[in-house]
Amino acid sequence: MFKVIFLAALTGFTWASDVIDYTDDDFESRIGDHGMALVEFFAPWCGHCKRLAPEYEAAATRLKGIVSLAKVDCTSSSNICSKYGVSGYPTLKIFRDGEETGPYEGPRTADGIVSFLKKQAGPASVELKTDADLTKYTSEQDASVVGFFADDKSTAQVEFMKAASALRDNYRFAHTNSEALLQSHGIDGEGIVLFRPPRLNNKFEESSVKYSEDKYTNSKIKKFIQDNIFGICPHMTDDNKDQLRGKELLVAYYDVDYEKNPKGSNYWRNRVMKVAKGFLDQGKKLNFAVASKSAFSNDVSEFGMDGSSGELPLVAIRTGKGDKYVMTEEFSRDGKALERFLQDYFDGKLKRYLKSEPIPANNDGPVKVVVAENFDSIVNDDGKDVLVEFYAPWCGHCKSLEPKLQELGEKLSGDPNVVIAKMDATANDVPTPYEVSGFPTLYFVPAGRKMSPKKYEGGREVSDFVSYLKREASNPLVVVEETKKDEDDKTEL
Repeated sequence: MFKVIFLAALTGFTWASDVIDYTDDDFESRIGDHGMALVEFFAPWCGHCKRLAPEYEAAATRLKGIVSLAKVDCTSSSNICSKYGVSGYPTLKIFRDGEETGPYEGPRTADGIVSFLKKQAGPASVELKTDADLTKYTSEQDASVVGFFADDKSTAQVEFMKAASALRDNYRFAHTNSEALLQSHGIDGEGIVLFRPPRLNNKFEESSVKYSEDKYTNSKIKKFIQDNIFGICPHMTDDNKDQLRGKELLVAYYDVDYEKNPKGSNYWRNRVMKVAKGFLDQGKKLNFAVASKSAFSNDVSEFGMDGSSGELPLVAIRTGKGDKYVMTEEFSRDGKALERFLQDYFDGKLKRYLKSEPIPANNDGPVKVVVAENFDSIVNDDGKDVLVEFYAPWCGHCKSLEPKLQELGEKLSGDPNVVIAKMDATANDVPTPYEVSGFPTLYFVPAGRKMSPKKYEGGREVSDFVSYLKREASNPLVVVEETKKDEDDKTEL
């Protein structure tokens, strides 16, 4: 009997969750119970949702009593998902007092979710009153922006608070009106100081930067922060990766771990910084960062690098357009290999890296299989209109669409000017200017205008595709109609 009770209790403990389940029946009546809530709209079959689930659960437990985390299964609660415009999974949205305030665009690990939402839940800027407060605040792992103001109603403080409110999602802000703190930091009346994380202190740059403009305006303060927050070579984490990406960025991936091995983490970072500073001093335009190769194993894989290969950093560049360049020479302790790689990059001598499946040996089917290596020859064939689907093998909607695309390809098999194609976007690099954030994503790529693809937003029945292509095709569409069998052919012999 005791064993039964114990197992029942253990089972209950295992199933306990701090993530709140909502449905069509109770979402509207209960979401207003929370001052602030993060809601995940998901589908059980979605691969991204499955990967997010344990991180989301862990974050919900750590944020209990601060921010509520909830979820809605869109396969069984389609009405509420439709109301909030959910078109892909997972979709995350922030609600305050029952009202949607916008999409959640932060990290998707437990640490990142917790950090992001704590910034959202608290005040935009924390008030500091003593030296101990300031020391504790600036000793955190993220950079700190601190405003020193003698008068809490000054124009400078008002503008600082505007900047803090606008940038609170990404950066940490604090302010003080303590005369003692102003004096101890040499501030005459007002000032703003950006403190870099102590663990990243180095001999190549100052550990803090002072705002130097004559006037304090919201726009100037924001520019000061964004220009200086990361320094020469920040530690890229899940929390700040979105702010670093999208720029021309070199990342050195190795065993970065500032909790267990700060000295070893800075050993390689300092070697990257020394080379980086030399090129930056020459006026070369490039951003630099270091990152954990285990935490960013997907990135390492995207560059075709072996993440298990020893302690030496793996180095790659991704441009703002998405082009990738990989350092193939082994990283040397004197930095010479990195110097050669960068010099070749700036001289335009490097060949860009493409993540691609092999080109199919036979590609004669009604739906052409596109990989990164044959994208130009098929999709960018200037003489043909192309309807291309970007899919994921695990995506349920993609599986449902597959026979319809096949039928469409068969119907248009007699048209020499139209191609129906598909590309596994998880196994191949998706080229610029295509944006694929969910699956399936379809684009119509017109002949003669290959850099201006149109995202297909229409219905997903064969008749919908045919109607769309009749309107958009560069030439009159040639459709093979199904032949009707004569009933007389069925006469038994």
